[in-house]
Amino acid sequence: MNLLPSALKPQFPAYATLADKLGWWAMRGLCVGLLGFLLLPILVIVPLSLSSSSFLAYPMPGWSLQWYDNLFSSPEWGRAAKNSFIVAPAATLLATVLGTLAAVGLARVSFPGKGLLMSLLIAPMVVPIVVVGVACYLFFARIGLADSYLGLIIVHAALGAPFVLTTVLATLQGFNHNLVRASLSLGAGPVQTFFRVTLPVIAPGVISGALFAFATSFDEVVVTLFVAGPEQVTLPRQMFTGIRENISPTIAAVATLLTLFTTTLMLALEWIRGRRR
Repeated sequence: MNLLPSALKPQFPAYATLADKLGWWAMRGLCVGLLGFLLLPILVIVPLSLSSSSFLAYPMPGWSLQWYDNLFSSPEWGRAAKNSFIVAPAATLLATVLGTLAAVGLARVSFPGKGLLMSLLIAPMVVPIVVVGVACYLFFARIGLADSYLGLIIVHAALGAPFVLTTVLATLQGFNHNLVRASLSLGAGPVQTFFRVTLPVIAPGVISGALFAFATSFDEVVVTLFVAGPEQVTLPRQMFTGIRENISPTIAAVATLLTLFTTTLMLALEWIRGRRR
């Protein structure tokens, strides 16, 4: 009986031996096992958010939506959610603009030190996040941006901009620059050419980078601990505080919603990639 769809059937070459086929299935089984091992802790949290118990423990005595009700009625969680939806979109917009402009500029010209500049621009992706947090706090404290929305937005944009830069640069690898030359030769200005010729072509890369930047800002907690004040508490920081002071199933409810939200973003990203292909 054939249980696999035709799209999932392995296509072995004619010279493949039994050992090759067994190795193929073993590798796929190992990948599925590792994926399940990584996803299991996330899936365990979801039922706990519906538990009637006041503790995060199995077996659950019953089912209840009280922790979701507590989440939506709590002023602390409400303020944290408001801050996250203020900071993340603003940081995403700033990161998308800066990352896209930097990518277009780097793709158009070659100059000595271009590799070094590229390394500096993507440094926030590789520098330990604790180092970034300490450095931003020391710098922002001197110029009065510590404990402010503006400081938090700036540092989140700096963390998200490298994702936009790399995705847009990858999109520009296949961009036909003759389109830009043709637009300029027909009388369009550089700004008009960018918005009417370049941007529509690289839009999938820009949107993908923006989604990564948004997810980075929305889930970030370490830098927020250093830079944000009591009035700029975001959802991840509120979760960190709750875990440190009083572990409540409300945290499981927040984690479930954040997981669903992040999964939706990743599915949207894959859909955009599919459209691009």
